Formats: sequence, C-alpha cells, structure tokens
Amino acid sequence: MTETTTATTPADVPPHRYTPALANTIELAWQERWAELGTFRAPNPDLTSDAAAGGEVEGTDTEHAPDSYFVMDMFPYPSGKGLHVGHPLGYIATDVMGRFERMRGKNVLHALGYDAFGLPAEQYAVQTGQHPKITTEENIAVMQRQLRRLGLAHDDARSFATTDPEFVRWTQWIFLQIFNSWFDPEATAPDGSTGAARPIDTLIAQFQDGSRPVPGGAAWADLSPAAREDVLADYRLAFVADVPVNWCPGLGTVLANEEVTAEGRSERGNFPVYKRNLRQWMMRITAYADRLVADLDRVDWPEKVRQMQRHWIGRSEGAHVHFRVPTATGPQDLSVFTTRPDTLFGATYVVLAPEHPLVEEILATEPTWPQQVPAAWTGGEATPSEAVRAYVAAAKAKTPEERQADAGAKTGVFTGGYATNPVNGEALPVFVADYVLMGYGTGAIMAVPGHDERDHAFATAFELPIREVVSGSDDGVASQAWTGDGVAVNSGNEEISLDGLAVAEAKHAIIQWLEAKGFGTGTTTYRLRDWLFSRQRYWGEPFPVVYDADGRVIALPESMLPVDLPEVPDFSPRTFAEDDAASEPESPLSRAGDWVEVTLDLGEGPKTYRRDTNTMPNWAGSCWYYLRYLDPTNDSAPVDPALEQYWMGPRIDGSRGTTGGVDLYVGGVEHAVLHLLYSRFWHKVLFDLGHVSSAEPFRTLFNQGYIQAYAYTDARGVYVPAEEVVEEVVDGEATYRWNGEVVKREYGKMGKSLKNMVTPDDMYASYGADTFRVYEMSMGPLDQSRPWDTRAVVGSQRFLQRLWRLVVDEDSGALVVSEDPADKETQRQVARAIADVTAEYDGMRPNTAIAKLIVLVNHLTGLSAAPREAVEPLVLMTAPVAPHIAEELWSRLGHTESLAHEPFPVVTDESLLVDDTVTCVVQVKGKVRDRLQVAPSISEADLQAAALASEAVAKFLDGEPRKVIVRAPGLVNIVP
Repeated sequence: MTETTTATTPADVPPHRYTPALANTIELAWQERWAELGTFRAPNPDLTSDAAAGGEVEGTDTEHAPDSYFVMDMFPYPSGKGLHVGHPLGYIATDVMGRFERMRGKNVLHALGYDAFGLPAEQYAVQTGQHPKITTEENIAVMQRQLRRLGLAHDDARSFATTDPEFVRWTQWIFLQIFNSWFDPEATAPDGSTGAARPIDTLIAQFQDGSRPVPGGAAWADLSPAAREDVLADYRLAFVADVPVNWCPGLGTVLANEEVTAEGRSERGNFPVYKRNLRQWMMRITAYADRLVADLDRVDWPEKVRQMQRHWIGRSEGAHVHFRVPTATGPQDLSVFTTRPDTLFGATYVVLAPEHPLVEEILATEPTWPQQVPAAWTGGEATPSEAVRAYVAAAKAKTPEERQADAGAKTGVFTGGYATNPVNGEALPVFVADYVLMGYGTGAIMAVPGHDERDHAFATAFELPIREVVSGSDDGVASQAWTGDGVAVNSGNEEISLDGLAVAEAKHAIIQWLEAKGFGTGTTTYRLRDWLFSRQRYWGEPFPVVYDADGRVIALPESMLPVDLPEVPDFSPRTFAEDDAASEPESPLSRAGDWVEVTLDLGEGPKTYRRDTNTMPNWAGSCWYYLRYLDPTNDSAPVDPALEQYWMGPRIDGSRGTTGGVDLYVGGVEHAVLHLLYSRFWHKVLFDLGHVSSAEPFRTLFNQGYIQAYAYTDARGVYVPAEEVVEEVVDGEATYRWNGEVVKREYGKMGKSLKNMVTPDDMYASYGADTFRVYEMSMGPLDQSRPWDTRAVVGSQRFLQRLWRLVVDEDSGALVVSEDPADKETQRQVARAIADVTAEYDGMRPNTAIAKLIVLVNHLTGLSAAPREAVEPLVLMTAPVAPHIAEELWSRLGHTESLAHEPFPVVTDESLLVDDTVTCVVQVKGKVRDRLQVAPSISEADLQAAALASEAVAKFLDGEPRKVIVRAPGLVNIVP
C-alpha cells in the first residue's frame, strides 16, 4: 500500500501559491479541526429521556425537529488491497450532496460503516492462519485512513463494523424476529398491502382454538413439542429444511442462487458448483414476492434496477393445466404451468425435466417403442427405458445454466408415453429434455412450437407438428415462431371458442373453462426461490438457536445475545476439493466441541443442547445496517422507532413518497438483486412487525458509473506500467511507447494485474484531495463510466489555483478581494451561477455545477480585483466539491466559523437572471450536438467551458478533446 507522502514546493515558486504542498497542509489542518469540533456529527432529536447519539437538536419531537436528510453509500467491504481512484467516485458524490443539503439547512446524516464478515478474510485465514478478525481490522484501518484523507464529511461517531459484538447482537435479534414470524396472506400490512408478517404466537393461538386446522388433522394439544415445531416450520419466515442447494466444494460452503454465475460456478473464486440435497436454514422471501414487485413502483430507482428485480422475482400469471398421462398405477394428472393458456390448442407435445417423478412411472408402462416412432425420438436405443436413462445420466452432468443455454441444438428423447390435451383430447407425445428444470414451474411444459422459439427449434429437430393459434404473421409459423401480438385462431372445441379474442381475453376465457371442467386453475408463479441462508464457514454471525435431543429448533432468549464465535483450531472447511461433488460440507465451528455442546437452562431446567455449526451469510449485516446509523449506541433496540421515523419515515410534504426510506442511496448496479432484494425483504418484515415506519429501506437509489483506465501490452501480450507509457501523435494518429517499444492500448477495469492502478494516496501527494475530488466530479455525468487520465487532473488543479488567486496574493499571502460593490455584469454573473449551480447540485450533476463555477471564476479573473460580494458566494458554492480550500478561503476572508453550516447562496434579485441571449451551436466532429442559450457578451473561455459542460456533448467525448475552436458567441467546434 502506498502511504501518503508530503509534497514539496520548489524554491522558485511564490510562497503562497496554491501548490500540492500547500494543499496538503491546508487539508490536513482542516480535517483535524473538523474532527476536534465534531463539525459533521449529525445530532438526533431529543426524543427520549436519554440523550440521543451525537447530541440534542432543539425540539422534543420529530414534527418540530429540523428537516432531516439521510444520505448513504453502499456498505463497503474492507479489502486488503486498499482503494484505487475508482472507488471514491460514489463516496465523493454523496459527500457533495450531503454538504450541499447541510448548507441548505438540513440536518444531514452521512456515516460509513464496514461490511466486515465474508469470504476474503476467511480465505486469507485458511492460507495464512491469521485470524479473520485481525485481517479485517487491519483492512478497515487502511480504508479509514484513505477516506479520511479525502475529506469526507462522515459522522465518525456513527461508524461500526458488522463484526462488532453489539452489531452482531442485533443482527441475531432481527433473525429471531423473522424466525418467530409467519406470513399471514389475509393480514393487512401497515401501509394497506395485502399479506403481512405476524408473530408466530398468533398462528399457535389459531391452532390451539381450532380456528385454523392443524395440517394432518391432529389436535394441537396432542402434538409433541417436536411435532409442533415441524408444523410451524412450514409457516415460519426463517426455517430449516432439506432442500436442493448449490454446493461449492472449492469454497467449502453452499451458495444462494444469486451467488452462482451463469456458467454454474461460484461468483467469488470461480469454483464449480453442484446441486445437492442438504438440511439448511432458509428465509421465506417468496412470501413477499408480490409486495416486492408492487412496491418497486413506489420508489425512485433507476428503471434498469427495477427491471432486474422484476425479472429475478419473475412473477408470472397463468394457469396450471392438467394433462392426463398413463402410469403403472393408473392414469394421473401431469400438472403444467403456462403463462399462455390461450395457446393450449397449439400444444403438440409435452416435455418433462429429467428429474420429474413421473418419468419412471411412464417408462414402467411403456416397455417398447410404439409403432412408427421416428428414429430421432429414440436416441438410438432399443427401448424407452434405455433411451431415457442414458439421456438422464448425461443431463445430470450438466449445470442448470448449460441446460438452459439458448445456443446449440435442443436435445431430448421420447418416453414412449402420451399425455391427453384437456382442450381437444389429442394425445401428445411426452419427451424428456434437459432444458426443462424441476426448479422452475412444475418441471413440465406444454410445448407450443408455433409461438415459442425454443419449442419451434425442438419441434423442427424432432419433426413434430407446428400449429398457428395466434394470428399475426404474414408468413405463417412453419419456418419461424410468431411471438408477437395477435388474436386467437384455430382455438375451439364444442364447448368453447377463443377465435377472434385478444390474448388477455382469451386467457381469461380458457382459465374459466378449465376451472369449470376441473382441468386446471388460474395461478401465479415466481422465478424467485426461498433464500438459502446457511454457510458452512467460520467468519459469519452464529445462529442464535440451539437444538434439543429431538432436533427441535429452540430460539435463544434475548438475554443470551450475542452468540459469539468460538476460537477454532483452524479455519479450513473440512473438505476443500474443488471438483469433488460428493464431498460433505462441514463448518469449522463443528470442531469447537465445548461450544457446540452446551448446557443451558431455557425454562425447563439445565439441559444439554447443540448449537448450529453453520453461520449466516455476509448479507445478514448489510440487510439492516442503515438502521444502526440512526441509533448506533442503543443497547435496548436496533433503533429507536422515533428516530427511525425522523430519519426515514414518510414525510407530510411527500418528499419521501409513500414508503419513506433513506433519502439518497448511492452504489453500484451490481447490487441490484442480491443486497437490495434481501434488505427490502428484511425491512418489510420489520415494518409489518411495527419496528420501523418506512415500508421501503431506500427511497431514492442512484447507480454511479465506473472509472476505468487504459492498460498497455507489449508484443508478448504482457502488461506494462501504464504511468510509464508515452503517447506520440503524428498526423492525428496516436502511437503509444514504453521504453521506446510500441505497445497496444486497451480500455478496461483498473487494477494491479493490468498495471494501471492509481491510488488515492498518489493523488493526495501529487495534487491534494480537493483537486482529486474536483477532477472525479468533473469527468462526466455521475451515472456514466469514464476513463481515468492522470494527465487531465491538472485542469482541475488550475481551476482551484485561479480560485485561490482571487482571494490570496501569491507572494505576500494578503487578501486581494475588493470591498467595492460589484458592477452590474458581475452581479448578473453571480446570480446566474447561483441559480445554475443550485440546480445542478440538486440534480446530482456536479460535473456541470463545476463548469458553471469555472465560468464565474473566469469572469472574476478578468477583473482588476474580485469584489467580496462575488467571491464569498463563489467560495460557498465551491465548498461541496472542494471543501478544504473553501474552508481556508472562508477563514481568510475573515469568518471565524466553519462554512459547513453556512447558508447556501440564493438569488435575492430575480431581475438579475433576465438577460438577452443568443443561440450558440455546438458541434462535435462537424455535427451539431447541442444548442446553448448564452449571453451575447460571453467570453471565448466561458463559452468553451459551457460547451464542454453540456451533457448532450459529453456523450460524444472520450476524455479531454484534442482541440476546441470557439467563435463567440455563436459557434463551438470540438475535435475529440
């Protein structure tokens, strides 16, 4: 890790010039002062008899307390590699927004904790023997130092790590709330939603009084404690079950579906993943599927993220249709789920998953092939049993992702049996094909090749009939499936006809007919599966439960929390064979015998119990950490409900919508499903149980782009140090050389392996934190990725140097501002800057806010002396992006208090915003990309800055342009 070095100033540089050395001195001094004064401590309202964390706010209830603003970064994992310059992008953006809102009078809460459980520290422990706690604490210290040096306005009194015992205690407590709850589909949630979590005691009471029959017909009083627990497990929101899981021997643990790649490998480490049946903890997230989908329309999130969650939840309305099939025990109903029951008349065959239980039963009735079976159906085998079993064995060797891949020909084999289509009595051949999975729907599909591309490909390969039952294609469906809209055709029997009906009408009609005839039912299914919540690892939260002699799960009382991790002889999983699918998972905790077998008095006298040797996944802490920021020292609850109401509850003015939640949450789109879906589920349970007032955890979500970097390879394809590469431009063509050798440039992720990593420490030493902040914020729109170019940072440095010179004489250090009134044009420039910069900050467009500030600095630089009435608002507007230099200039201007809580400038004379304008055409490579309304007297420098700040122009630029031709006020031509 590169440590921060002290920049030095050459002897011939004026003593008071804003150099990297002076920037470092100013920044470190202000960071110390902020820490000493607690400048960014976010005070809680005094809502209880005890003083709330961070001090008191005037007012005794949330109604009269100052308006709150809760801004958050996604929970960082403290990596041993430290930060590179791409990591702080989101942190700086939230800091800008927090500082801006604080200056607008809001009580701003901005804190940062650490998601400290997880596999990387444990993998390091396996390799080195060093306890994960030591590794984690060292990594946190490195990250804290790097972020503090950035000047982030975090409330450090609210920081914590998920590994802190008090945090673990409340994570375990929340787990028990979920464990001791069930989802009542007839209950009403606090926001009026249908279906809600209720305490498990309410379910027990219904079993006891007979208002809800006990499954199986027994009386509740006649059941043993173990039998009762078996019944309750089918209702609890957290439960233990034997389930098919993703077993990853290479990591020694099972993984959630979301942690497995499309290639069937672990997201972390890229190890093979296998399907196994194991007894594991599960979370019944599927109970909340409808609410998780519906409430996406109530939050201010990027549509891309909402669509990703909708897709993952996969809500499908359709019908279960019963096809009659012969079996060894007589005819049985084969249930098929379809989202398009309106196409039933177009079904020409049925497909079962290789694992479907009816496969063997059908084979038992079909010892030989029926007459005139096409050879392509038999797989080259003599009997159906031989063909199907050979095919099933081959299917089991594939991953689910390989089985469902769209590429390649579809394979399958005929079972020898036929299913009866209930709408027309037709006998449909039943195939086994590996692209159908038991985990989705019922493990069986009705195939309508005329209107499904995959079914069409299969039908073509196996010479099966293809029928048109939805009109719309001029060419029919023989050569290609028609998947567009249309009306039903060729779809009727003696009792019902769908012909002429649109899809929605046809669906409704056929479902009614199926239900009336007993051939099927309308239903809703989901792609979402219950959340696998066990990990066979050491470094995670222990489950706050024990098992009695009968294997019954018993929740520990709150007084016994937290359940701490024991010391273990080593941290390695018992099996660590990357390709051993038959290996058995065994947690390192199983070796802590004195911890596993424990004697406790849980109300029935001292008894010996067994602890769970699994741990929770690292997602547990990140599901609720935002709540702990609100009340980090509370030892009686995870968060005081009144504080949650103040910081996150819906506001009367509607600024948090109808759901409430964090005002602004910033992080990468890669968390769209995992973290965001899981935390929404936990939060909704807490909401239903009355622990929080907000229906959603995060009201507004913003996904920042990524900072990428150029990397260079030599003739061998080996990466060379990017900072040593020299660019040569001849006749407009660029060549890149390293030690004189021509190298190839590529564009990608920043990292050590590509030898293109730049650390924040490098930037602090070479330019100062403020220059680094301004550069990152000015590179382009926040939600877009952009290339890093260290050489371009100097532009941001020059902006701050010009700002410095407006106030400070570089030779003497004396003030150079004028106390004379500003002229009319300067007043207009200041008013316009205030209006524009306010709008840009408010819209999370710091890049264009900086461009507006540059325009004002350029104007003031052209004056003989900048008037104080223009400089002071300029300094205040610069503070969110460059807080250290702004604080220093504010102090030198004679102010004794930090500007962190100074009011953000406002325009007091609206007439100053009215100005004659002309249209400036902005071209990129000769093509018009924007038209700007500008003042006729605008300077070439200001016009250039305005053109480069245009978002319409920015998307056609890749870094700094090579040439900008300005013809003020009407034309700017940019050569990228």
